Amino acid sequence: MELILTKNIHKLNSESIDVYLSGGGYRSHEKALKTMTPDQVIEEVKKSGIRGRGGAGFPMGGKWGFVPKDDSRPHYMVCNADESEPGTFKDRIIIEKDPHLLIEGIIIGSYAIRAHLAFIYIRGEYVHGYNILKKAIAETYDKGFLGKNILGTGFNLDLILHRGAGAYICGEETALMDSIEGKRGNPRLKPPFPAQIGIFKNPTNINNVETLANVPAIIEKGGEWYSKIGRANNTGTKLYCLSGHIKRPGVYELPLGIPLRELIYNHGGGMLQDDRKLKAVIPGGSSVPVLTADQVDVLMDFDSLQAAGSMLGSAGIIVMDDSVCMVKATHRITKFYAHESCGQCTPCREGTGWMEKLLRRMEAGRGENGDTELLYDVAQNILGNTICPLGDAAAMPVMSFVEKFREEFEFHISNKRCMV
Repeated sequence: MELILTKNIHKLNSESIDVYLSGGGYRSHEKALKTMTPDQVIEEVKKSGIRGRGGAGFPMGGKWGFVPKDDSRPHYMVCNADESEPGTFKDRIIIEKDPHLLIEGIIIGSYAIRAHLAFIYIRGEYVHGYNILKKAIAETYDKGFLGKNILGTGFNLDLILHRGAGAYICGEETALMDSIEGKRGNPRLKPPFPAQIGIFKNPTNINNVETLANVPAIIEKGGEWYSKIGRANNTGTKLYCLSGHIKRPGVYELPLGIPLRELIYNHGGGMLQDDRKLKAVIPGGSSVPVLTADQVDVLMDFDSLQAAGSMLGSAGIIVMDDSVCMVKATHRITKFYAHESCGQCTPCREGTGWMEKLLRRMEAGRGENGDTELLYDVAQNILGNTICPLGDAAAMPVMSFVEKFREEFEFHISNKRCMV
């Protein structure tokens, strides 16, 4: 398989612009700016069938097409590099090892949506990545690939690197926009969507790091070439993050639709301890419903995982063996979301705290009869009742863990201890 996103990461000084140029870097943005119109760029991306890699899986070309063409207001391109989902560390690889792949994708995307100002919003804790990007952006200006009259085409683009303050909620696109505007990062009601009313009330497009890093290859080799990788409606390669009880954790670039079993046992090397059995897998970061061991033949793509009752999400795959207490695992996840709730919506603000307290009580051997039902009921009343997806992200894991491992929750309550 031809690598798209990780082809440069093992080169010496892979983060430098000279190494990137020596491997054919920045040819795609030259092709786009000199030989294609913005609409042709968008059509090529639509042909590729690529869907967003940040979690929602929305078609990228369609999203770009929503930005109004004949609008006198400034347009903005934003790269969401606020990678904070537990179990997810794929964007970090691109940022630290191949920043120019990302910057080239941002330039092409900005040209396509007619933006002359772009932002990279990077997670506050990614200090090393911030410094790498800061240097890479300076190199790009020095080469004349950013700034005024890029490559003599008359296209102008400035790129601002904006560092977040470490709030998980700012990975949500509208909270991210508020943060860039200098406000507290609170999610906004939609509609209006960012394509119409975004940063400073101007049309704005927001894409994830991995999504934008695919663009140079799509422009260089064509959308049709890209569409043949993976499966129908799930095209391209994907960065899968493997962590937990496996022998070889890490980031793996493979086609969308690879079986989860193959990822765990072939690429991940199997279970960390040979005498332990696979118990459960979270396939898309901590916010998605958990899978049981007998579901590992599912294909790792948007549609297959949805059909299996879970989600691809960020493809942050957390493997758990039979030593894991599912009540404790649920408590850990819920504690994170209770801490990260922005507090704007009552169901999320109060509900995540209630769930965390119930789970803490069960964990401590102080659970009461009916607590499992109450926990599930609280989660149900959060689901779908908040402005942003954080409420769902907190509720879905709880509901799935209770549905699939209910006996462990009941055992904690009746025996005041864990069954594993």
